Order: sequence, then structure tokens, then C-alpha cells
Amino acid sequence: MYTYHTERLEVAGSGKGPAGWFPLRLATVYLDHPQHASAEHTLNIDFLNPEQGPSARVAVELGEESARALAGAILAALGAAGPGRTAAHRLGRSAAPTV
Repeated sequence: MYTYHTERLEVAGSGKGPAGWFPLRLATVYLDHPQHASAEHTLNIDFLNPEQGPSARVAVELGEESARALAGAILAALGAAGPGRTAAHRLGRSAAPTV
């Protein structure tokens, strides 16, 4: 279904483009006609850093089934790690809450 609906959110992460790795600041998720994928409509995700210009962009086009599977896999991976686990790991400390 083609809805023109767009979700934009600030993100913190890294992406790899033609010039190497760059910090990600924004993600845009929307349904549209793909530029490359062989489908009539795809769920498109653009990860970007607007301050670094158009080359600081990673684009993804997914069919509906793949998009739903990816969303489920992301939630499963985060759920298996436990709440706060990824942030605590990045900071080099245990995720176990202190009481």
C-alpha cells in the first residue's frame, strides 16, 4: 500500500558510505516506489547525517515481508540482550542494575 506516510527520527550510530564510516544522525522510513529493488513499492529506510552532505547517506529498500522480518529480528536481538544492555556494554559496564 502506498501511503506517502513518512517517519523521521533522530538516531545515534554509524553508517558506511563511499568515503568510509560516518556518524548517523537521522533515519527516515517511508513507503515509496523503489529506485533499485524489483518491486512496485518498498519500505525505504534512509540513514543519514545532514551536516555531512548527500554522500553521508545509506539507503535501504525492502519488500514488505523482509521489512517485517527485519523489524522482528531487531526486536528479538534487543530483547535477548535485555533492557539497557547495549548502552551499558558500549560504556564498558554491567547492565545489571544497582540496588
